[in-house]
This record gives sequence, C-alpha cells and structure tokens, in this order.
Amino acid sequence: MSNVKKILIIRLSALGDILLTTPVIRSLKNKYPDSEIDFLLKKEYSDTLKFNPYINNLLFYGNNFHQTKYDIIIDLQNNLLSKKIISKLNSRLGKTKVYRFHKPQLQKFMLVNFKINLYKKILQIPEMYAASIPDLALDDKGLDLFLGDYGYVELEGGEYIGIAPGSRHFTKRYPLNYFADLGNLFSSKGFKTLIFGGSSDKIICKELENRIPGSINLCNYNQLLLTGRYMNKCKFIVTNDSGLMHVASALQKPIIALFGSSVKEFGFVPYKTKNLLLENNSLSCRPCSHYGREECPKKHFNCMMKLIPSLVYQKTIEFMEI
Repeated sequence: MSNVKKILIIRLSALGDILLTTPVIRSLKNKYPDSEIDFLLKKEYSDTLKFNPYINNLLFYGNNFHQTKYDIIIDLQNNLLSKKIISKLNSRLGKTKVYRFHKPQLQKFMLVNFKINLYKKILQIPEMYAASIPDLALDDKGLDLFLGDYGYVELEGGEYIGIAPGSRHFTKRYPLNYFADLGNLFSSKGFKTLIFGGSSDKIICKELENRIPGSINLCNYNQLLLTGRYMNKCKFIVTNDSGLMHVASALQKPIIALFGSSVKEFGFVPYKTKNLLLENNSLSCRPCSHYGREECPKKHFNCMMKLIPSLVYQKTIEFMEI
C-alpha cells in the first residue's frame, strides 16, 4: 500500500457512525500524507465532515461520482448498498482493492438472543473500523468535528449543562419526566440547562423546556454545526446513546451517558473523552436489541426506570467534582 494516492471511504449514515470514522480518516492521512481521501455519504449528514481538513472531496450518494479510479476503497458500511456501489465502480473503472468493516455479527446475535458473551475484548467502533485496514494504527486523539466559521453564538452569563433527550428508539431513551427532574436538580445547584435535539426531537424538547423553568430549548432542524457551537458552552452533557452523544464526544465535552438497552460491548460508548456511563447491570434481559426497540419486551423498562434522577444527579456531582 506504499503507492496509495487515491482513497475512497464509504459510510453512508448515520450521524454517530460517520463521526466514529474520523479517527480512521485522520490516521489514514497521517499514514499517506500525499494521498487524496474522498468520502461517500448521504447528503443529510454532510455537516459531520464539511470542514474536515483531512478529506479532499465529499461525495453524496445518489450523485454521479463514478468517474475516479481509486487505489483502495474502504467500506465502513459493509451492507448490500455499499457493495452495490463498489461493484458499479469496479465495473466502470476496473477492479480496486477493497477493505471492509468486519461486523461482529455472531457476537451481537449471541449476546442479544442468548445472553452469551463471546466478546474476547471490548473494542470501540473506531478500533473496529481501523482493524479492517492492514497496518493502520490509530493515534491517541478522539473524534473530530470541525465547526468552521459557522457563526458566533452568545448566551447570558452563568454555568450551563446540556441535555440531549432524544434517540431513535424508545428503549434507548431516558424517560422524559426523569430528564425533567434531573434538569431541575441541576437548576437547584445553580446550573442553566440547554436542551439539544434534531428535527425528530421537537416534541420532547419542547415538553422538556416546559418542565424545566429557565431552560433554553436549542432543538433545531438538524443544524449540526450550530448545535456544536452551543454544546461548547456546556460544562457537561447528559445524553442517551445517540448521535448527539458522539457529537459531544467529538467536541471533547464531559459526557454523562445513560444506557438502557445498549451495552458497551457493541462499541458505541463515548470515544476518548471524559465520560460516565450509567447503566443497570442487575438485569438479565440486557441487551434486548442491538439497535433498540419501540417498547420494552419485558414491559418493565427497568434498564432506564431504575436509573432514578437522584441517583444520576449524585453520580454526576461526584464525577464532575462540583
């Protein structure tokens, strides 16, 4: 791989998964400083890499980009769609060496369905991505999110904390009334709460704003760079296992991560940033899913319900030494 000049990385979605590729992008550029790196993704996630200096071209799925011959293609999606894209590239321009993300499908299946843990070592997703590429060593830095000159944001004086109450699936979401109680506990400590979310979180963020007097609802229509600017104002972020957790990680913000149906074996814990992961390890039913579910299959939802606000508050105070 000494003559590598053109590299294509494919990871089409989603927010967190793309941010988790950034240590690989940076390490590839360090290994091949004279190479050009292109990245293929869906356009709605372009802000994740818009200002990334290690990338030469952002390519959007659905556009005509099949004109460049690459020395290597790195498929970090590794599904039928990404394989179809690569097949089309190879048919037009000749076969290219492909490295694919090796998903631990058997380990996930056995852990979710039979609670048999075959993971010999817990690796984080960037480490799994890097392991798919021969002789690629990651550095000791975290995720990258470059905000560019998106615009200055200003808030009144005071200390702010962030709450990101959303997540795609119900079993990954801390109960809204718990988030409200938690926000009010932090208010009693003198903190002001900033509420973060995307277009799918509008309703819960508005409800949370109503339940935490003095909070500021910064939920928007997936304006990632603006969200990042405001997150930088926070002392720490309380979040579910979600894309915004990885945004906070990329900004090197201390994170209080609330894990319901998720477990750290899947690799999606905050990467190389100060964090406290709170979960209920007394349950035999976790994890009930790799992606998350729309309801608790046991009907009790104790993976989240037992993480009562007073407990989360006390653990956070101790962790942050405030």
